[in-house]
Amino acid sequence: MNPQVRLQALSAFLKAQRAKLSPESVGLPTGTRRRTPGLRREEVAQLAGVSTTWYTWLEQGRDIKVSASVLDCVAAALKLTADERKYLFSLALETGKGTGLPKQEMARISPSLQKIIQELRFCPVIISDRKCHIVGWNEAASHIFLDFERIPSEERNLIRLLFARPEFRRLAVNWEQFVSDYLAMFRAYYGQYVEDSWYDQFLDEMKRQHSEFSRLWEQSKVSTAPEVLLEFRHAKAGKMMFELTSLQVQGDTDLRCSIYTPELHSNTEAKLKKLMRQNSDMG
Repeated sequence: MNPQVRLQALSAFLKAQRAKLSPESVGLPTGTRRRTPGLRREEVAQLAGVSTTWYTWLEQGRDIKVSASVLDCVAAALKLTADERKYLFSLALETGKGTGLPKQEMARISPSLQKIIQELRFCPVIISDRKCHIVGWNEAASHIFLDFERIPSEERNLIRLLFARPEFRRLAVNWEQFVSDYLAMFRAYYGQYVEDSWYDQFLDEMKRQHSEFSRLWEQSKVSTAPEVLLEFRHAKAGKMMFELTSLQVQGDTDLRCSIYTPELHSNTEAKLKKLMRQNSDMG
């Protein structure tokens, strides 16, 4: 990420976070003549204990001197979560990890990890890398989502598939929330690897190809591992409820293991078993 793009990303993030807060939520009077939602810049500056000019320059994406202690005050003023704070620091202080993997190298999962996800027979599992490329999955995932084997490896990017494939749109009852959670994880990676130009190229491509992408991306959500309850409407199995748990695979490949566990108080697991048995009989 070149410096200008990084500062633009910082600017967009700060504006989005400021717009989410109301004066009442931070103990300030509502006042009058508020033309836009959220706090004013001078109010954030007041809460952070910095000058309005300095905060304005920071939010405008100017290349100014910042310190960790002052960023802590800004993060507190904007009520950032731990993940959002890490993202702020990555952009403002360039504390990312750099390019990480070689440009043309795609991560591979180990035989032991493949064994683990196959043992989770009735929990759909997807393994993705720091760019959200899908590098592994189990049989249950193929039955619930897509037969990833039929998709060329260079096209197996989870973010791209969420927007491009109608199967995902039909599957998720709340498709926007489903996508928003994945974009929050993608943004966390984006902040970590601030020097990798791949992310900016990918974002430009997605914005050009999918009109909805820009709107959802501009929500500026950040989460390394959201745990959510998802409702799917499967074409064959009907209503299914899954709890998403994201695990980080330790090592130098930066892999994420996304496990969709059937909700305990639903009949989702029974439906999944029946679906897999029927598909197996047909095959």
